[in-house]
Amino acid sequence: MGELADRLQRPGSVALALPRLALPYLQVAEALAGLGVPATRDALANLLGVADAEGNRRLDTALEVLADHALVWPGGDGALRMAAPLKGAWDAPLGLDPPLAELLAGVTSDALRGMLAALGAKPPGTKQQRLACLVDHHSDPRRVGALVDQAPAATRELLERLAKSGSRSQRFIMFGSPESGPGREARWALERGLLVQDRYGYGPSRMPAQVALALRGSGWHAPFEPVPPVARLQPVTSDEVEREAAAAVTAFAAQAGSVLSVCAAKPPARLKSGGIGVRELARIGKAAQCDETVLRIVLETAYAAGLLARDGDLVPVTEAYDAWAELEPGERIPLLLEAWWTLPLTPAQARDEEGKALPALAGAPPCNGCVQARQGLLTAAADLPADRGVRHAPEDLGPLVAWHRPFADQLPQDGTPFATVVREGELLGVIARGALSGIGAALLADDADELSVSTRRLLPAATGTALFGADLTAVATGTPAVRLTTLLDSVADREAGGTASVWRFSPGSVRRALDAGRSADDIAADLAAVAPGPLPQPLSYLISDTARRHGRVRIAPAACVIHGAEPALLAELTVHRKLAGLGLRQLAPTVLVSRTSLDKTLAALRAEGYAPVAEAADGTVRIEKAERRRAAASVPSPRSASSRSASPGSASFRSARGTPGTQRPAAARAELDRASAGGLRALAVKLRAAPPTSPEVDPDPDNGIPFGTDTEEIIACHASGLSLTDVRQLAHAVDVGGTITIEYVAASGSHTVRSLSDLDLDPPYLQAWCHLRNDERVFTISRIQSVMPA
Repeated sequence: MGELADRLQRPGSVALALPRLALPYLQVAEALAGLGVPATRDALANLLGVADAEGNRRLDTALEVLADHALVWPGGDGALRMAAPLKGAWDAPLGLDPPLAELLAGVTSDALRGMLAALGAKPPGTKQQRLACLVDHHSDPRRVGALVDQAPAATRELLERLAKSGSRSQRFIMFGSPESGPGREARWALERGLLVQDRYGYGPSRMPAQVALALRGSGWHAPFEPVPPVARLQPVTSDEVEREAAAAVTAFAAQAGSVLSVCAAKPPARLKSGGIGVRELARIGKAAQCDETVLRIVLETAYAAGLLARDGDLVPVTEAYDAWAELEPGERIPLLLEAWWTLPLTPAQARDEEGKALPALAGAPPCNGCVQARQGLLTAAADLPADRGVRHAPEDLGPLVAWHRPFADQLPQDGTPFATVVREGELLGVIARGALSGIGAALLADDADELSVSTRRLLPAATGTALFGADLTAVATGTPAVRLTTLLDSVADREAGGTASVWRFSPGSVRRALDAGRSADDIAADLAAVAPGPLPQPLSYLISDTARRHGRVRIAPAACVIHGAEPALLAELTVHRKLAGLGLRQLAPTVLVSRTSLDKTLAALRAEGYAPVAEAADGTVRIEKAERRRAAASVPSPRSASSRSASPGSASFRSARGTPGTQRPAAARAELDRASAGGLRALAVKLRAAPPTSPEVDPDPDNGIPFGTDTEEIIACHASGLSLTDVRQLAHAVDVGGTITIEYVAASGSHTVRSLSDLDLDPPYLQAWCHLRNDERVFTISRIQSVMPA
């Protein structure tokens, strides 16, 4: 049925009628398509194995239903005809290939003559006569059986296998070509028309439907199940069904109002990939005190009904919600029920095929099979005997749903078929005590007026009062009115929902109301207005005690604090016109707070002639001293500024860099450090008195090994973690303009390996062409971990 369901999604098919048919009607249509039209009713009955009067009556009923949908009808000669789209709904109905006349339509007259000659029959004169003669021969099961008995053993085995499994069981190694040409066993059958191949030799050998049916034997019949599966039933009265339905729909109405009020207070956030994620669902479910299944149903139906809408990264309620929330429960719930009935998905589906959690409101593609599952559920429940209901709804209703709607989708999360959709029906009061309720009957009949009447009859009016207990709880039975819900949500925490909603008062919840700007008297008066009697004394004490302690400590925003011993001076600062931009506010006679930072406040006061001082974090006076900044002695770059733009390998590049191997006197650097103290004149005198021979090169301070070039010393100074071998490899690549591979740790901490060329040393950085990024990059020398040849 899965392949047929996919075909019914194509435009121009019989998708509107076929998915609504029960299993026996589809079985009759498939049998007729496999038999080939036109076909007689007797041939169809024989193929289905219908022999008794009851079976013939049910077959006639199936044919009448198909005729009512203009799918199958009897012709003038009494033979049955079929709508062309329905005939094309199956590639191989009953696993059968097309009839012989259709397969041989493109065969030449000479080929037909050869087949008849192989059968030992005298070929007629015309092609049509030869085709009719061959069809007549192969339509006789006895002659086909006798012919196959004469076939070689390998051919008989091939024909019997194809008769059971069809030509699709043959293997292919490339599009349009069989694994090999027809074997000897296939050629024997092809010569006699038991198998037919394309006239050009492409594709598998196909067995005509008449031959396959003959080889399957007279005992084989197409499946035909005119009677629904037997369900375990129990007696149940209509009053019991209505009572349970009323309890279920009342609880759902209260939970729906609670969920949407939570969404109105704080709109759910959407994932970047779309939909409301599991974490956000958990937050809403905790605040509304309902489980995930109910939450998903409410969100999906409310969105379909226009009570929720996407707005950027949020899913807030719409303006229609405000009007909906003011309605009575019996007037609210039909909107959600009608949305559920036509919803092109299963809202309670929480897992995909891999068991991963699915977001709600993810915008999944329309699923017609989900709609068929709900229709099959209500149809199956309506088909039960009067005053009877199934004992175990999921186990007993699942097979009935599959029988009434074969194209209904089964969810991967269901251990029992259709368990999720059955659970949805029970939560909404559509199914109660294993039977169809009045709400379900109205939905099945698409009667909006009857649905409204049923919900108003079953659901009580919204509750406008709550019972307040000495244990600091408030209980509202039924569906609380929106005014009551808003009031209690603002001053208490919801603990339970459903047929009775429970809120609990605490110091934190009362403080939340006080923080919203309400006074203790307002809170007590509003609660007393929805209480049938006086408020319990513990609740009154809680409100007054929380209000007494509320605001005793205040926190003010401030960028800095101004304080002093003279109140008159600070009062003068607060009214100074030119200091108004600082945002000064007096907290005490000797304390001011400023909205401006300390340095800007200090500068503004000094500009107006005052003499403030700044304090450090520990309260001591901050000493302001002019900082003497001096440039640190930097390691000279091996290249002059004018040569940095020269390309590696050029003459200017080498002259600016210096010849590799050039050595610098070790004492020169020490003398440069002394120059700041002794002056340049003393340095010049010492240099003139120095011997003309070159001194020894600087040794490595760690192991005494001398550096070969200035580049090595510079790199070693900044990359202390590199070995001497790595330093020399990197310095050599810099000097000669070669290519090198480095292991590098980025600022984020991630390790990477880069191949670099055109290296330009600019301590503490190394500029180079990165082969990985195909772009110029700057690397910090100290982050290089190792060096390798490219």
